[in-house]
Amino acid sequence: MKIGIDIRSTLKRRRTGVGQYTYNLIKNLAFIDNSNQYFLYAKKRLFSQDKKLPNIKVKNFQFKIDRFNKGLNRILGRVDIFHTPSQDLLDIAGVKIIVTVHDLIFKTYPQGHCENTIKNAESQLLNVISRADKIICYSQSTISDLKNYYNVDDNKIKLIYPGVDKEVFYPMQSWETKKTQKKLKKFGINGKFILFTGTIEPRKNIGNLILAFDNLKKQYHFPHKLVIIGMKGWLYEKIFSLYKQSEFKADIIFLDYQPNNTLRDFYNLADVFVYPSFYEGFGFPILEAFSCGTAVVTSNVSSCKEVAEGAALLVNPDNIDEITEAISKIIKDKELKNQLSNAGLEQSLMFSWQSTARETLEAYEEVLNQ
Repeated sequence: MKIGIDIRSTLKRRRTGVGQYTYNLIKNLAFIDNSNQYFLYAKKRLFSQDKKLPNIKVKNFQFKIDRFNKGLNRILGRVDIFHTPSQDLLDIAGVKIIVTVHDLIFKTYPQGHCENTIKNAESQLLNVISRADKIICYSQSTISDLKNYYNVDDNKIKLIYPGVDKEVFYPMQSWETKKTQKKLKKFGINGKFILFTGTIEPRKNIGNLILAFDNLKKQYHFPHKLVIIGMKGWLYEKIFSLYKQSEFKADIIFLDYQPNNTLRDFYNLADVFVYPSFYEGFGFPILEAFSCGTAVVTSNVSSCKEVAEGAALLVNPDNIDEITEAISKIIKDKELKNQLSNAGLEQSLMFSWQSTARETLEAYEEVLNQ
């Protein structure tokens, strides 16, 4: 097979969910498949310094760089399959098309988007549904949304769970932990802390987390800081307003985007990882925390429940008291914390990028033979 893959999302220095998914997919396809030919489509200007191609160096993988906006057909040439993890790139003819749909946030949580964003997302998704030969989703939650909102046929959808990079996210040994404690001092962290990672936007429910943190300090007088790691998304003004109003804002630390090896340090040293999102297509940070052996509190909705049930404390994201009590239980009960740590580690073993790559390759073969 000749397979084209859209890798535009991997070129950003700050890879978020789609970029992480695409990078790990091609990295593991390169590991398991030396038979088929892969053509990796990227857009990059001739002297662009802000975009970097992923480090994939195997004979059957070639980069196809569109430097002058010539389009997919002219850059890729003849391919059998084109797989894109983005809904905005379907201007290709004469090939089988596979699209990964990550979530339906614009339908399930429209209050987190402006009207134009919703209209564009709706238009792109309708185009995907009409043109794609196969739609890959990485949670049952997203599949249910596709079927509920658009009545997409089961035969057109394939569930393929993503993985977690266990070379990056793992439980540290005691000697590593001591070194990491010293490293985190440069971020102003000298003691215990509660952790959140993710883009700063309304859907992530950081506002309720801040209010729950205020409750924890008032009711239990815990010494912990709250560390919030992530770059600014959109409509974040209310979040920072709540932060400024908090009487414990001196104990709330906002950090910008951090690379994965730094995230690993924070996951390992956190007393609790809290991810109270209102909606997720998958929720990669939950899995990363599990893989580091961190006790997790997360939402009982969308894919958060699907990924975490049985290995985390699940809460109603609208209920600040529930979030408060779940965090306090883990901080106060070392046995519960250890149980959740072990359960999370075991849960993380169910998610492997090599499995993702194998199942995606099977999807390519299925579509080609339709």
